[in-house]
Amino acid sequence: MNKIKNSCLIVLLPILLFAWGSAAAGKPPGYYVDESKLPFEALPGATALWGVHTRAGYRIEVPENWNGDLVVWAHGFRGTGLELTVDNHPLRPLLIEMGYAWAASSYSRNDYDVATGVQDTHALVKRFNGLVGKPDKVYMTGASMGGHITAVSIEQYGNTYDAALPICGVLGDYALFDYFLDFNVAAQQLGTDSSAFPVGDPALYIGVTVPAIKAGLEVLPGTWPFTLNADGENHKSLTELRSGGERPNFDEAFGFWNSIPSTTGAGNFLFELGLGDGTLPRAPGVGADNIGVIYQFDEDPSLTPAEQALNDGIVRVSADPQGPGPNGLAQVPVISGDIQVPVLTLHNLGDLFVPVLNEVEYASRVAANGKSDLLVQRAIRGVNHCGFTGNELAFAFIDLVGWVESGVKPDGDNWLDPAEVADPEFGCAFTDFDAGPPFFGFPHILATPCQ
Repeated sequence: MNKIKNSCLIVLLPILLFAWGSAAAGKPPGYYVDESKLPFEALPGATALWGVHTRAGYRIEVPENWNGDLVVWAHGFRGTGLELTVDNHPLRPLLIEMGYAWAASSYSRNDYDVATGVQDTHALVKRFNGLVGKPDKVYMTGASMGGHITAVSIEQYGNTYDAALPICGVLGDYALFDYFLDFNVAAQQLGTDSSAFPVGDPALYIGVTVPAIKAGLEVLPGTWPFTLNADGENHKSLTELRSGGERPNFDEAFGFWNSIPSTTGAGNFLFELGLGDGTLPRAPGVGADNIGVIYQFDEDPSLTPAEQALNDGIVRVSADPQGPGPNGLAQVPVISGDIQVPVLTLHNLGDLFVPVLNEVEYASRVAANGKSDLLVQRAIRGVNHCGFTGNELAFAFIDLVGWVESGVKPDGDNWLDPAEVADPEFGCAFTDFDAGPPFFGFPHILATPCQ
């Protein structure tokens, strides 16, 4: 495992701004693959293949001692640029050493187009069948938006995939877009006594409204997000509850995500997520909704006067009724949780870009389908998005393989028990504290030390 941790050269994934509502209407963009960038050097004892299939670029690597299994990689959000690019699998050295082939697609479209990612990845598996041979087992893996693609893939193409490893995934689909809405409209209402959606002119929102919000939530000028007044503390508590519940790492996470550099200045990242109009690729109308939300600052179901005032004043947004529904691959796909194969997930506790509400939501949907015996979830201590070390990712894959091969379910964490999630030791069991460079994002920032 140390070989993976120390020698695998990974290009850290930049955190790309997903300002939902950025999709342009009208004629589809002219996406393209620069075929000169597809060739790559195979690792010793392996063969590299590449090309374009169904208008998507792909890479495949097969070891000489191929064990007959294939591991597919689904990359995350690429922004809205026109060039389509391919990632190598982040566990590439381990896979080749263990005898696994891997394959990855660029998809034929960028933007938050999960349906295209699902279809093009499935097409790549068929392409692999023709180029190399039909694998005995196919493991579906992916990160961030690629986690959404992974979860949808195993539901839409149940006969293709034998197990799945979605990491830092958008496993709650539209619940993520609701969270973007919650953070922004609650901050507006608590910080300025008014709220609106959409926000209108992005430059005016970032340049005028957001500074006013911060001024209304901080104790002294310039102390956001570390020294907050009563309204600021209420917004912070609301954000914790709306992003997945009380948990370790949240204090560090709130400070981190509200102070890191972004496209418009330090501390604006989460506000930038509210700049769009709420529309999504392929989906009609607004994709976010807070009509039935009762905003609270604690877990007591009774409303304090301050909570009541927030709920009375906050702007209400209704999703298009034709949007968030079980529409297969027609729009932004909804994940049902009706899984048929083993699934193992990883998520950073303090990720506030794709927060752990996705894990809570996914666990709830899987449980509602009576399939919890097929799901293992692991919490990783850290505030970053997709900030996993080589060991954390490698152990997860090896445990997933062991589960498939032996039928013995590995250990995990319980996202459906709020008391367990709130325990100061939650997330300690599977975190690699002797961490080298992470595979994604930023290094771990740990909360209280684990015993």
